[in-house]
Amino acid sequence: GPFRDVPQIFLLLGIMVYRSWQLALMTLVIIPIAFFFIRLFGKHNQNAVTERQESFGELTTMLIETITGIRIVKAFGMEKYEQERFESADRRLYKTNMRTVLVASYSNPVIEIIGAIAGATIVCYGGYLIDQNQITPGDFASFLASFFMLNIPMKSINGFNLKLQEGVAAIHRIFEIMDIQSEIQNAPNARKLESFHENIEIHIDEFRYDAEEKIALHKIDLEVIRGEIIAFVGSSGAGKTTLIHLLPRFYDVTEGSIRIDGIDIREIDLKSLRNLMSVVTQDTILFNDTIANNITYGHLECSKEKMVNAAKAANAHQFIQNFPQGYDTLIGEKGILLSGGEKQRLSIARAIIKDAPILILDEATSALDNESEIEVQEALDHLMQNRTTFVIAHRLSTIRHATKICVLEQGKIIEMGTHDELLQKDGRYEQLHKMQFRGE
Repeated sequence: GPFRDVPQIFLLLGIMVYRSWQLALMTLVIIPIAFFFIRLFGKHNQNAVTERQESFGELTTMLIETITGIRIVKAFGMEKYEQERFESADRRLYKTNMRTVLVASYSNPVIEIIGAIAGATIVCYGGYLIDQNQITPGDFASFLASFFMLNIPMKSINGFNLKLQEGVAAIHRIFEIMDIQSEIQNAPNARKLESFHENIEIHIDEFRYDAEEKIALHKIDLEVIRGEIIAFVGSSGAGKTTLIHLLPRFYDVTEGSIRIDGIDIREIDLKSLRNLMSVVTQDTILFNDTIANNITYGHLECSKEKMVNAAKAANAHQFIQNFPQGYDTLIGEKGILLSGGEKQRLSIARAIIKDAPILILDEATSALDNESEIEVQEALDHLMQNRTTFVIAHRLSTIRHATKICVLEQGKIIEMGTHDELLQKDGRYEQLHKMQFRGE
């Protein structure tokens, strides 16, 4: 390593200066040239390694996408297309890999050539100095031996430098990711909130995902009293999910505020804020683990009895018992062994165990058939008891009992009231209602 090579270089240079300062001076002109090339190769190698790692990242991302979406690939007969995409990414990886091999293969010969040219020059000049009686043949032989021995640590340092630059390129990519700061940060003096007693006030003058993006929400004024069920309806892209994502601070309000019991949520400790909320979404996220660990996720210390009670309340106990291993059944990647309704009931059981006072339901039944929907709706009714609930609903039948229904259109609340009040208004809600129940 360099700890051996660097002292060796200085030792050999010392012997050379001692034997002939004139020849040593010539050598000292050559060494910086060699180091210049060593640095140049290192830089080229670092660039090549960065490109190689990026190509490798692209290739693995593509593989993960294609393998997880294999059914879609088969259903649309896109095997050949995906194969070509993979081959072109693979070729890119091969090319970038060959660049690093190339740098390594031409760097050693270049160092050798510099050494050979320097050696020839020194032999000629040395002969001249002997002729002039300025040095003895013995000094010259000793100097020459030291000079050619110098070649070995120089080549070794070049090899080490190439490896070092590979490491630097990799570390640079890792630190780039590690240095990314989350946009949602805890306030320096964030307050911990253990419970929620009175109300949630939502005042949004304007919200955009990005300064350049169009306005996603504006002029929203809403007060939700503890225990109420607030439903949001409206066409796709009206801003329902955006509004709900502001509550657990997945994004921060750009102009306006959301307050829980009068405290701005930006002043509340993030962990304690999110502990106040349970979320059940349309896309149920389950892990390749046992049913028990999926239900108790986030509360793994929970007792077996509490877990079974939660599963019963979520209408899940029955189907879990039908598995030979019961609660110890491994559900496979993304819960492949379960139907849509079963997955949804597991996520409801998980929310029951979390027992948070604020509940967010994001189209929790929209992807289910009628039979599963009845089972899941029953489980949701259990879950909603004694909680403040925000619901995004596609099926209006599921929100008839909501305290308030807000109809959103292009990021604004255009109507608000109970199911019956809104039906009498002859407005947008009534239109949506007609469209859904035309066939009945």
